[in-house]
Amino acid sequence: MLHRRDAMLQLGSACGALTLPQLLKSEKTACAETSPAKPRKAKSCIFLFMWGGQPQQDMWDLKPDAPEGVRSPFAPIATNVPGIIFSDQMPMLSQHADKMSIIRSLNHSTTDHGVSVYHTLTGRPMVPPRTFPSNGRRRTDFPSIGSMFSYLGEKGEIPASFSIPRPVAHDGLRYAGTHAGFLGSPHDPVELGQVYNHVEIGPRKDVEEDRLPLTPPDGVSIARLKARRGLLSVMESQDRALQHDPMIAAQQGIYEDAYRLINSTAVAASLDLSSESPENRDRYGRNEYGDSFLTARRMIEAGVRLVTVNWMFITPAAKVYNVWDTHGGLNDLEHGATGYGMLKAHYCLPAFDRAFSALLEDLSLRNMLDETLVACAGEFGRTPKINPANGRDHWPFCYSAVLAGGGVQGGSTYGSSDKQAAYVRENPVTPGDYLATVCHACGLDSSRMIQDLQGRPFQVCDGEPIHAIL
Repeated sequence: MLHRRDAMLQLGSACGALTLPQLLKSEKTACAETSPAKPRKAKSCIFLFMWGGQPQQDMWDLKPDAPEGVRSPFAPIATNVPGIIFSDQMPMLSQHADKMSIIRSLNHSTTDHGVSVYHTLTGRPMVPPRTFPSNGRRRTDFPSIGSMFSYLGEKGEIPASFSIPRPVAHDGLRYAGTHAGFLGSPHDPVELGQVYNHVEIGPRKDVEEDRLPLTPPDGVSIARLKARRGLLSVMESQDRALQHDPMIAAQQGIYEDAYRLINSTAVAASLDLSSESPENRDRYGRNEYGDSFLTARRMIEAGVRLVTVNWMFITPAAKVYNVWDTHGGLNDLEHGATGYGMLKAHYCLPAFDRAFSALLEDLSLRNMLDETLVACAGEFGRTPKINPANGRDHWPFCYSAVLAGGGVQGGSTYGSSDKQAAYVRENPVTPGDYLATVCHACGLDSSRMIQDLQGRPFQVCDGEPIHAIL
């Protein structure tokens, strides 16, 4: 007998780029009761996840009076808010400081990527810590921020949370903390794209394609897809007559929801950038992450509550590699640049400056910024001292993150670091506090109680909102 799972995988492969069993774990059961509605400013959120760790000393929290070897080689520049300075590598963003609150006191205690990703995206430490390659997702995990939006919000016609342009993953392993965990598959974010092992950084080679991979691939027409759906229905009905496993029964309906999503006009249209003006495409930057920031804005317009953009480059030089993870030396040699050369290269700080400033400007011009919270954070920061390889290493003890729009008090900073941006000086903020602030700004009750698989009660998010910036 052809097992249902095998049949699913074969049919998923037949649908090419759709790969829907991995793409979508959509709701089929009724949503749990939500807490009473609260007044809110933001209706949706774009979460910019900077995998690898942005260097706070070279971007958001420069220390121009620090000694050589700690002080950034980048110069400080004034922003459009008196008293707030940014790096000279972010000239466009400097003109949008009035829209941002810079949190300079995020902190936790783990230098491992996977363990820190879990803490950052769930708001809770991973106990016990599981390092690569044991940090893959499990149903015993706590839910991610995207799953919190799904669980706490009202059920809509489309899934609440999407993740683009690819999952936080490498070597086929999707990081713990990036799905719904014990809340179950109905609350998993929709993950677009593939888990790549190798991809070139820099401008996309497929920029003329103007789409992210949710639409059917070349050679698979809608008619052909419908025919495959009919075949799937026949196989499903036969298989259901033979199998009674409750775990299998819990998965029924995933393909139907995926088919519904593909045919959702609003979501499909949001992934097609061909309708955008050439000027706006240029403004965001014609590369994978410029396209992703622009797509995130379009998905929010289509009604998605939370879109996570995972800035995670993977290159042929190393199976997993990110331009924010700039240790320097041969560790991050790519296109002849290492350490600070990587940060200055077109695919790192210049691309970030262009895409993030374009997003804030675009949301503002469309009168969407007040109702759209933009969050930007990595899993940790970088060491205060520049290492001998002309880079900085992992540093979770004090780093920066950003909140903008969505009722956040712009032109402000919260918390502060010491003279070397090494440790928190005042107003420490945990990853749980940061996520609780995101939820609160969007009218979601992050203190709501849930139960894990053992029936133990927990708050959805282990933190307190930063009311001072809301």
